[in-house]
Amino acid sequence: MKNTALITVMAAFLAGAYLASLDEKVMNWTYFVPVMLIGFVAAIVYKKESNAAAKHGDLLKKNREILVVSLANILDNLKALNGRKDKVPTYEMRFEIDRLFREDLMNFADARDSMKHLFGIQSYADVMSSFAAGERYINRVWSASTDGYIDEVMMYVEKSLAQFEHAKEEFEAASAGR
Repeated sequence: MKNTALITVMAAFLAGAYLASLDEKVMNWTYFVPVMLIGFVAAIVYKKESNAAAKHGDLLKKNREILVVSLANILDNLKALNGRKDKVPTYEMRFEIDRLFREDLMNFADARDSMKHLFGIQSYADVMSSFAAGERYINRVWSASTDGYIDEVMMYVEKSLAQFEHAKEEFEAASAGR
């Protein structure tokens, strides 16, 4: 049903664009309005189906596990990297970032919307605020590595670690229901 609704939305809006382009001065409202109404109704159906799927218990359980594991992996890897950051050549740090964090960052990002249903919007915002800051700092480490700025590499590894530790605290507080 969800896929059918999405295809209907796309078809309706493409048809509306086509109808609007037939004549530059006159719009055939007899066809245009019903086509657009079908598109809007299909969009509403798609949104409802998406929300229902996102709230499904099995998906929430699976995504919660992904969130816990990904966040733990990110923190473990950051702690290890922070402990040996002076031993990794500056220009090689970007490859370490890709190797250590890419998969877990993507997995967390893919599952993050489940936090809204699990903990509520405020807890989601609290976790994601620190998570996003930590991710930005990891990206800054990558950029500084590419540019050869050793001081920034060192500094932003630590800043990223602090942000992810705070994100984990917020996640645990949300899990505990505080």
